[in-house]
Amino acid sequence: MAELRIERDDPARADVTALLETHAAFALEESPPDTCHFLDVAGLKTPDIRFWSARKDGALLGVVALKTLSAADGEVKSMHVAEAARGQGAARALMEHLIEQARQNGLQKLWLETGNTQGFQAALALYAKLGFSECPPFGEYQETDFNVFMTLDLSDAHAA
Repeated sequence: MAELRIERDDPARADVTALLETHAAFALEESPPDTCHFLDVAGLKTPDIRFWSARKDGALLGVVALKTLSAADGEVKSMHVAEAARGQGAARALMEHLIEQARQNGLQKLWLETGNTQGFQAALALYAKLGFSECPPFGEYQETDFNVFMTLDLSDAHAA
C-alpha cells in the first residue's frame, strides 16, 4: 500500500489549481457571499504563505496552507481534501504536518476561520480533535452568524 506523502507544492500546478477551484466552489455554495475568505492561486503564492499537498501514488488528495501573521502567529488557509479522498486520514495528516511546521518555525499560536454549515462539520470536528478551540474573530475578520473562529496554543502540551 502506498504511503501518503506531504510535501511543499505549487498552487499553480494543474491538479492543485483544479482542487483549489473545487474548494472555492464549495465555499461559495456553502457560505453567504460576504463571508468567504479563501485565497486564489496568486494569493497562495505570496511570501507569507507556505503551501503543502498530500499525495498517494502521485494522486492529489488534499492541500493546506499556513499564512504567517506575525513572528508568533499563523493562520490555517485553504484546507481542502478531494471528495473521493475523504475519510482516509489526509485531512488529519495535513493538519498535523502544518501544526508541526508551525512549531518548528517558532509560531506560538495558530488561528483559523471557517463556516458552520453542514458542509463544514467534519472540518470543525477535526480541528476540535486537534486541540483548536473557538475564539473571537482575529485579524481583520468580522463576526457573522456563519463564521467560526478557532485558535490553537502551540505551547500547549495537549495540542496535536
